[in-house]
Order: sequence, then structure tokens, then C-alpha cells
Amino acid sequence: MRGTLLNIAGVIIGGSIGSLLGDRLPTRTRETVMHGLGLVTLLVGLQMALKTGNVLIVMGSVLAGGVLGEAWRIEDRLEGMGQWLEVRLSRGRSRTAEGRTLQVRGSIGRAFVTASLVFCVGPLTVLGSIQDGLTGDVRLLAIKSVLDGFSGMAFAAAMGPGVLLSTLTILVYQGGLSLAAGLIGASLIGRAVAESPAVLEMTATGGVLIIAIGLVLLELKRVRVANFLPAIGIAPLVAWLLEGVAAWLR
Repeated sequence: MRGTLLNIAGVIIGGSIGSLLGDRLPTRTRETVMHGLGLVTLLVGLQMALKTGNVLIVMGSVLAGGVLGEAWRIEDRLEGMGQWLEVRLSRGRSRTAEGRTLQVRGSIGRAFVTASLVFCVGPLTVLGSIQDGLTGDVRLLAIKSVLDGFSGMAFAAAMGPGVLLSTLTILVYQGGLSLAAGLIGASLIGRAVAESPAVLEMTATGGVLIIAIGLVLLELKRVRVANFLPAIGIAPLVAWLLEGVAAWLR
């Protein structure tokens, strides 16, 4: 859970600064920081991708995962869910004489939902949480913490301190993923979890997705990264299957 706690700290710091600064943070400064994070994200993704022992597993997983993701329209559904929640939460805010109070509550609610979705819905959340839970590596969540810190600063400047409430969502969702990954890893016996072929291929496949996130941050290419998320589950399954077949043939 170290990565999740680091992420929460980033959102609290960024959201607090954003609430105090308002819209005085220069746009050029935010863009430069995001581009710097994009370069570092590319580096981390490349390091992860090079851990593969069989690039064909990574390639097949990414291609199959992309086909499934497009068929299931994962990214479109996630975006639609966010829009639906925001509309539902903001409906009927000022129907009484206390319209002003209701409007304030509605804006806090919208800030909470919007920030929660931005911080918790995405491949970096899933990949970082799994890596933290399985191997204790918090690099991805450290990058995400900085990203969320600056995003929280921008959101809080625009929507107010309700953004800080999203830390509860991060704790439950992201922390839950890390704990689940840790429990699954602890149940595996016979080899070091971090060095098992299944984890290595999953890490390498995740690295390819992280590279795609870096391209998005650098505004070089709009990649529908969420549609590739099934690849994260396909890669370890293929590795396990091939390992079992090789053991049977021996």
C-alpha cells in the first residue's frame, strides 16, 4: 500500500495548493511539467518492456487485448460512465429556497466524482497497483502521484476543495487492487513471485501500455490505452500455459 499512500499524499498536496492558488498557476508551467512526466514515463515503460523473456507473448497479448478492448469498447464505456455519474449527481441542485446551499453541495459532489474518475480509472492505476502489490515496486504509482498532484491542483483551482475527497476513492479502489495482487502473489509457491515468467511477461506487457501513456502525455499520439487493458490478464495466462506445456513435454 506504499504506492497508494504516496498517491494520496500527492493529491492532498496538489489539491491544497490548487485551492489556495485558484487559477493563478500558469498554463505553460503545467504543460512543461506534464511533458517532463511524459518523458520519464516513456523511460519507465521501456525498462519494464525490456524485462520480457519472449517478445512474442507480449506482442500476442497486446494485439489480442486490443481486439477485445475495442470489441468491449472499454475506453468509451469508462468515459460514458464518468459523464453519466456527473449528470446524475448535478441533477436538481437548486429546486428549493436553499438553492445556494444545494449548489455548493453539488459542486463539491461533481469535484469528488470527476477527480475520483480521473485518478482511479485508467491503465496506470491498474498497472501501478498490481506492480506495487506483487513486487513492492512503487515507480509507476510514484509517477501517477505526481500526475495526480498536478491534476488535483488544476481541478481544485477550478472546482474547489471537493477534489480532496477523492483520496477516499483512491484508498479503497487502488489500495484494494494492491492488496488483492499481494494476496494472489503470496499464494504462489515454488519460485520468487517477482521472477516468475508470468509476472515478467505481465510486467513487460504493462510496459508497452506505459509507453503509450507517455505518448499521450507528450501529445504525440492519442492512444486508446484503456482498450489494451485485457492484455494485462492475457500475458500471464499465456506464460503459465507455455510453462505448463514445456514441463509436460519434459
